[in-house]
Amino acid sequence: MRRLFIADLHLHPARPEHSRALIDFCQQRITHADHLYILGDLFEAWIGDDVGLVTYADVIACFKQLTQSGTQIFFMVGNRDFLIGQAFYQATGIQPLADPSLVSIDNQDVLLMHGDTLCTDDLDYQAFRTLTRDLLWQQEFLAMTPAQRMQRAAQYRQQSQSMTAMKTDEIMDVNVDSVSQAMAEHGVKLLIHGHTHRPQVHHLAHGERIVLGDWGGHFDYLNWPQGQPWHLIREPI
Repeated sequence: MRRLFIADLHLHPARPEHSRALIDFCQQRITHADHLYILGDLFEAWIGDDVGLVTYADVIACFKQLTQSGTQIFFMVGNRDFLIGQAFYQATGIQPLADPSLVSIDNQDVLLMHGDTLCTDDLDYQAFRTLTRDLLWQQEFLAMTPAQRMQRAAQYRQQSQSMTAMKTDEIMDVNVDSVSQAMAEHGVKLLIHGHTHRPQVHHLAHGERIVLGDWGGHFDYLNWPQGQPWHLIREPI
């Protein structure tokens, strides 16, 4: 049994090299894995299955081939792709994964999260997250035409970039008390998450926190073979 963990690929039509890197990754590495966990923000923006399944048809086909060959893929939505719906899962064979989720690996419970809910000092973001997770808001957004959704998503992205530029790194990182609380509530000594784009292993008094990296000029992943130590790996795209 071998498990791989990735997050924050932020695939976008303007960056086709990232989609190609993911497809190469699937064909060269994931074929030897039993489980792949994607912990959010696979896409830079997902404005609905009707648009996304067409825009990323090559990635969808790659995932479908993997799941049909026996690899189980689990996907946890992030702050960029929370509108992924049932059509995506049907087209890919991917299994939805709640945030947070517990998985058992080598006789220990491991907590998986996207990571944005741990950034509790960023009050503006948490308010926006609450708004966009509202079912009525999502229904109204998805009822718009694709062009209207694209325009609205671009506006949100511009606003987010403007607000991010005014925030300190500390505000946008996880809150250590929120991390401790989440790990204590779930009774775990290991937490794996993404979102912050700050890959690192944090050694805590009560356990460890593994932060997955984003995919920029490189790709990061966590490789965890059954019964063996895990490794954070970074390779060039």
